[in-house]
Amino acid sequence: MGNSEKWLEWAREIQALAQTGLTYAPNHYEEERNKRLLEIAAEIVSEYSTLEFKETAKVFMAQPGYATPKVDVRAAVVKDGKILLVREISDGRWSMPGGWADVGDFPAQAAEREALEESGFEVKAKKVIGVFDANRNGRPMEFFHAVKIVYLCNLIGGEAKASDETSEVAFFEFNNLPPLSENRTNLKHLNEIQAHLKNPARAAYFE
Repeated sequence: MGNSEKWLEWAREIQALAQTGLTYAPNHYEEERNKRLLEIAAEIVSEYSTLEFKETAKVFMAQPGYATPKVDVRAAVVKDGKILLVREISDGRWSMPGGWADVGDFPAQAAEREALEESGFEVKAKKVIGVFDANRNGRPMEFFHAVKIVYLCNLIGGEAKASDETSEVAFFEFNNLPPLSENRTNLKHLNEIQAHLKNPARAAYFE
């Protein structure tokens, strides 16, 4: 994360500390103090971004419990040496199908479900490619800290079908990729996938 985005690092830390503090606040005074810290974090974000203060504050206040990273899952599906990508409606760029794991999900099943919903293809997760810190690539995926799990998946059925979140579905050569939605999928992830394809015994990458 560059110095120009240091405000985001500070705001994220204030939000996390205040969320945890609010969870364990022993009295009304501590509750109010931590709520004010959440407001300050929201004010920082609204000052340096296009996000509205009221909406940001609402999201911050809605986060319950001890502050922990969110989990993003991605399905790496390779057919005839080509990687399955979907075009994100949100930014017009391409990524492996995936998204946030829901509460109660097994992470692998979440990746399989996201692949079906976003691409139309039925897949089965067979191994973990890697566990990546999703926020230390210079491009924070969201305000909240996230961990990304990439699964190598077998293609078992279905057909290409866009969704409410994706406008196109296609397979691409690794050396001829479209513009990537790099917060979701970047060359680090794709290079690791290729390394696993070349060496099936390769251990899962982690950070």
